[in-house]
Amino acid sequence: MPVTSGGLQTETRYSPLFWRVLALNAVVLVVACVVTVVIVTPRKVGSFAASEALVLAASLVLIAVANLLLLKRAFRPLERVTRLAREADPTRPGQRVPLDGDRSEAGQLAAVFNDMLERLEAERRHSARRALGAQERERLRVAQELHDEVGQTLTAVLLQLSQLGKGAPPELARATTEVQDSVRTSLEDVRRIARELRPEALDELGLGSALAALCDRLSQRAGLRIARRMDGDIPDLPEDVELVIYRIAQEALTNVVRHAGVGTAELELARTGDRLVLTVRDSGGSLPPGAGDGGGLRGMRERAVMVGADLRVINRPGGGVEVRLEVPLGDESAWYR
Repeated sequence: MPVTSGGLQTETRYSPLFWRVLALNAVVLVVACVVTVVIVTPRKVGSFAASEALVLAASLVLIAVANLLLLKRAFRPLERVTRLAREADPTRPGQRVPLDGDRSEAGQLAAVFNDMLERLEAERRHSARRALGAQERERLRVAQELHDEVGQTLTAVLLQLSQLGKGAPPELARATTEVQDSVRTSLEDVRRIARELRPEALDELGLGSALAALCDRLSQRAGLRIARRMDGDIPDLPEDVELVIYRIAQEALTNVVRHAGVGTAELELARTGDRLVLTVRDSGGSLPPGAGDGGGLRGMRERAVMVGADLRVINRPGGGVEVRLEVPLGDESAWYR
């Protein structure tokens, strides 16, 4: 029977599952009949002893157990497919049904199911990449408009207020100064929002500098002391891979500010073998059950899936949460497969 796997068509020969089950049951039936005929013959029916009945019962039990084990082995791939279909999480790719070399219809169903999962994961990565790419382009557009239009307008208002306050009476000058302070605060907020929408440091200075700037901004705005350690051997990465790492770090640190209830955190970016590892830790409270389904954590997982990275969010033994992102290096197919 031809079976398609990974785009290649191969010929797989095996006995159909129906005939296998039929043959197994036929063997069991023949054995049961032979044992019965041997033990219970016409000459011994009238003098059937208790010991012979016990032997017959034990033989039938053994046959039933053997039949159960054989059928269970034959249908094991179907049970694995059912279990994985119920428990599979699309944000955690790589889950597959173990095949164990089974060449039956059940084994082929498991292989086709694995192929289907691989295609779905690839399509999900492509869809997420397109959606997040569109989202980042929209962020860039809004950031540029805030910086170029709103920012310049507020700057012009500050200059006009400054000129107005120079020749104004004292009371009007004080009011003008207060308005200037309000406008200046709004201008700083606009610039901060524009930086968060599209980090300029990431485009101009690279990933390490962008993460350092992110830590400095959070320290100034939220009072969060961030101990950062960054490896000097950070390789050049594609723009979207750097953006994924930056966004996950940003979301993880923002969650520390909002939910951890602590004043310190740790951020580490290091190369470990063939992987670039981002780690964000805090010593606050642990994640409650079901927190992994929240929008923020789910968004981080979707970004990680987009570049073939592995993301783990776990409760630390001594309290707090650790976010660990592992990005494969040296193989671009791992990022865009």
